[in-house]
Amino acid sequence: MALSMAATSCMSAKVSAFNGKTVQAKSVKAQAARGALKVEASATSTGFKSGVVTGKDFLKILDHARDNEYAIPAVNCTMSPVTNACLEAAKTANAPIMIQFSNGGGYYNIGKGVKNENQKAAIAGSIAGALHVRAVAEFYGVPVILHTDHCAKKLLPWFDGLLEANEDYYSKYGEPLFTSHMLDLSEEPMEENLDICKKYLKRMAAIDCFLEMEIGITGGEEDGVDNSDANPEDLYSSPEEIYDVYKALEPIAPGFYSIAAAFGNVHGVYKPGNVKLTPSILGASQKYIREKEGLEADKPVYFVFHGGSGSSRAEIREAISYGVIKMNIDTDTQWSFWDGVRDYYQKFEGYLQGQIGNPEGEDKPNKNKYDPRAWIRSAELATVKRLMVAYEDLNAIDALSK
Repeated sequence: MALSMAATSCMSAKVSAFNGKTVQAKSVKAQAARGALKVEASATSTGFKSGVVTGKDFLKILDHARDNEYAIPAVNCTMSPVTNACLEAAKTANAPIMIQFSNGGGYYNIGKGVKNENQKAAIAGSIAGALHVRAVAEFYGVPVILHTDHCAKKLLPWFDGLLEANEDYYSKYGEPLFTSHMLDLSEEPMEENLDICKKYLKRMAAIDCFLEMEIGITGGEEDGVDNSDANPEDLYSSPEEIYDVYKALEPIAPGFYSIAAAFGNVHGVYKPGNVKLTPSILGASQKYIREKEGLEADKPVYFVFHGGSGSSRAEIREAISYGVIKMNIDTDTQWSFWDGVRDYYQKFEGYLQGQIGNPEGEDKPNKNKYDPRAWIRSAELATVKRLMVAYEDLNAIDALSK
């Protein structure tokens, strides 16, 4: 393992943006920085690499998920405790995990006390989050995918900054900093959506960075993007539209992209039954492409599932059977994190009313109860528990032994 405990302890990574263009990572000691930036992944018991995986190693995991009909949970992370909870859950489940940062999550990660002019703060915060994952992922013994979530057209400067960081990282270490990125141009005309995706995929494929793209619209609201009033017909993609994506992207980088197609999925939290999913759209699309192209592969396209809250386990697993290899989780883990804090407060309320004085005596100190590490740990454990439910829903418990 390239990163030693000594390097971990002395590492002080600093991310800075120069003129809004070049984004690099520096540290106090070059050796420590190198360890922080590039940690050699070791093999799991099933032969997959542990730690951050990219390129061909990532594709092997996607194929394994597709062939064994499980999906990888992709969790939006806004701070290191959320990230660490995801890694702990993956270790417990013995399965891959996808750590992803939204634009808002990246910005929050650097601190809301700074301005996000020209997306510089969101770029730096996303990179800082990625560097944290690269520094610690190896210790959890499972494959970890580094990803960024929805990037609308107005956020392309953020995407550009991250690609520059990937290219810089690739020039030094032979792989991108992030495993993959998502472009969400679903609000643009289909032709423009595909043209922009084609341009970026060509650039990304050159550094082994995978692309996720979206067509149709995922309803609801997430990270400041509100599609609550979307036309119902826009919530469902057609096999013909999905085939258009295949025809546009497959010649550029065969099998090096995934599609977030709309099949009634909605961001947010809803009671079961309130979201009308039609996963069969995905199955029909796989068949359509297979027949149009004369392919032997049963599932020629990787699909991703956005807006899974309120979906039944049966619906989730049906979608997986049609080639879904990743499902986003955000709303439910936001709640679990808060729920852990709430439970902690309720359990120790009498110890959290002042620094001194509790049910054991008016002169007794409470430091070990209000220490952030205590109540944040409760939040982490609640999130691990929720993610174990997600792993079960996704048929991914002990996936690395399949």
